[in-house]
Amino acid sequence: MTWPTDPKMLEKLGKAILKDAKGILTTADVQFGDLTLTGPAARVVDAMTYLRDAHGFHLLIDICGADYPERERRFDVVYHLLSMTRNLRVRVKVQTDEDTAVPSVTPVFPAADWYEREAFDMYGVFFDGHPDLRRILTDYGFHGHPLRKDFPMTGYVEVRYDDELKRVVYEPVKSVEWRNWDFLSPWEGIEKGYAALPGDEKAPEPGAKP
Repeated sequence: MTWPTDPKMLEKLGKAILKDAKGILTTADVQFGDLTLTGPAARVVDAMTYLRDAHGFHLLIDICGADYPERERRFDVVYHLLSMTRNLRVRVKVQTDEDTAVPSVTPVFPAADWYEREAFDMYGVFFDGHPDLRRILTDYGFHGHPLRKDFPMTGYVEVRYDDELKRVVYEPVKSVEWRNWDFLSPWEGIEKGYAALPGDEKAPEPGAKP
């Protein structure tokens, strides 16, 4: 299956969606061959219902998150919808913070159940009205949310098997390692001769003949 990537067609669709959205969706933007819609988090259930009933997006294929710690509302909750009849997909984004719950869209799309649990587990985003909001990927008693950018790479708790006790034990991590978010590729962001990476010696010099 190939997805339509004509920006003009997607822009036209975005305008048509916003025309009758009545504030539940506020912006439409085309990037990388996809249409992205944004709106207030408090009205996301209305937005999902509107896209399903008025524009034929009957399948929820994913819900994921993104963390921007520098923002007041640090989390994006991102919904991906698919229309099988129109061979189209759209992305819907809403913003929230650590304490404000986003309404659950499970009444509109029951498939949202596990997706919302994953977003809660990984980012700590709360979903008001979810039938069973609990962790789904991490272990029992796990502390924190692993995909937040302020979560340490080592985590907070070490899990190991103790030969003497003959059981799994949980211990606090003694030395926490924090992420370094400089966003530089190690292959492109390091100047030659500064810190050679394994394998660099095999790379040809610039302008050398193969």
